Amino acid sequence: MTARDEILAAVRGALRNADRTEAAVPRTYRSVAAADVVELFASRVVEYRAALTRCTAAGLPDAIRTALGPARKVLVPPGFPVAVEGAPPSTALAEYDAVVTTAALGIATTGTIVLDHGPGQGRRASSLVPDVHVCVLRADRIVPGVPQAVAALDPARPQTWISGPSATSDIELTRVEGVHGPRTLHVIVVTE
Repeated sequence: MTARDEILAAVRGALRNADRTEAAVPRTYRSVAAADVVELFASRVVEYRAALTRCTAAGLPDAIRTALGPARKVLVPPGFPVAVEGAPPSTALAEYDAVVTTAALGIATTGTIVLDHGPGQGRRASSLVPDVHVCVLRADRIVPGVPQAVAALDPARPQTWISGPSATSDIELTRVEGVHGPRTLHVIVVTE
C-alpha cells in the first residue's frame, strides 16, 4: 500500500465515523519562563535590525527624545502617555518624519510588537507612513509567545503586528528597508 492509499483509507474511515466526534488536537507549544520574556524579546527585536532602549517611566521622555534623533515633525496619537516635542497638528501623514506610539503587547519568541490601535497607538496608517517609528512598550505587556498574544488580544479590534523595520528583498536577496513602511523602528521597553 502506498502512502497515498494509506491517507485516502484514513480519510474514508473518518468519513464513515457515525458519531462524527472531533478528535482532540494536542496544543503543546514551546514555553518561555516568565523571567526570561523581556530578555528574549529584547534579543529578538535587535535580531530584526530594530533599535532597542530600556528605561524607567521617569526616563521615558529622554529616551523618546534620543530615539527620535533629528526628526522634526513627530506624529503623536491621541492618548499617548507623555508629552512629546515636535508634534505640530496636521492631517497629512506624509508631512511627518516620525511617529511615536505605544503598543498593546510584545511577543518574546518573535520580537514582535502588536498595535491594536487603542489609546496612544493611532490608526494603522500612522505606523506605516512616517520613516521612523518609535514604539513604547511596558515590560509587563510582553508575553512569551504567539498563543498567549492571541489569547490576550481582542479579535474584534484591528491589529498591526510589527517585527522589525519594513524590509523586502529583491530576486538577488538584497535587503531593502523602508519600502512598505518605516525604515527605522526603535522599541523602548519601559520597566518600573
